[in-house]
Amino acid sequence: MARLTKIKTRKKGGATEILVLVNHPMETGQRKNKKTKKKIPAHYIQKMFFKIDGKDVADANLGPAVSKNPLVGIRVTGVKKGATVKVTWSDNKGESGKAQTTV
Repeated sequence: MARLTKIKTRKKGGATEILVLVNHPMETGQRKNKKTKKKIPAHYIQKMFFKIDGKDVADANLGPAVSKNPLVGIRVTGVKKGATVKVTWSDNKGESGKAQTTV
């Protein structure tokens, strides 16, 4: 299933802030369906990778403790105007997503 991934950048205090919002259920595997009383299977983002102009700048390990529709942000120094920022992620069910923007 395709999931919406939004990315936004902004200059802040000499650094570039990269914010990524992923439309994702982030289920822990512990909640129960109110109607059926059966556990909802775990479904969460595991890894998120950040690249600027093709160079790895950060990666994040997420997990079931992260809230639904997570907003993940990093700050990077030395990013030039016009640089390409690309973010990719993958989850425990094999789904993945990506977003790209220009600073």
